[in-house]
Amino acid sequence: MQTRILSTVLLAFSTAAFAEGAFTLQFDNPSKDGGFTQNQLLSAPYGFGCSGGNASPALSWKNPPAGTKSFVLTVYDKDAPTGLGWMHWVVADIPADARRLPAGITAQGGRLPKGALQTRTDFGTPGYGGACPPEGRKHRYEFTLTALKVAKLPNITAESTPALVGFFTKANSLGEAKFTVEHRR
Repeated sequence: MQTRILSTVLLAFSTAAFAEGAFTLQFDNPSKDGGFTQNQLLSAPYGFGCSGGNASPALSWKNPPAGTKSFVLTVYDKDAPTGLGWMHWVVADIPADARRLPAGITAQGGRLPKGALQTRTDFGTPGYGGACPPEGRKHRYEFTLTALKVAKLPNITAESTPALVGFFTKANSLGEAKFTVEHRR
């Protein structure tokens, strides 16, 4: 197993955000090599061949763009053998005053900031689904936090698809903070 953080990409479209410092997102308490811990990998019941704890990682951020009213977090595997990638986690309506997500957020939303909502992923249900690439392959997991100009995305529920959340997220974006974790098993 090999993991590491590939890069931090900063995209903030507000002059005020740059004046205060760049909008950044970080992986709190990663493994020794900067990536996923065993506890954050997909668990065996999903049937993909991994035996992790399927626990969401702790994340934190700073310097969101001026005018931010909420955030959306996504974790996306662009290398999944689907032709479309794989959405591992979607959290919408994170309050503007939040600056972190704790580790171990449950599928039912336990430990989420008040008002935040997990929506469906490509596993078919809301909640975090850990990394589990095919053996011998390295995948890139892109963590993106988008600052929004609205306090709540319209028409989004726990059953909303990642594509629908993505549409309303892009339509209301003020800026993004990203990093990528590589993982091989």
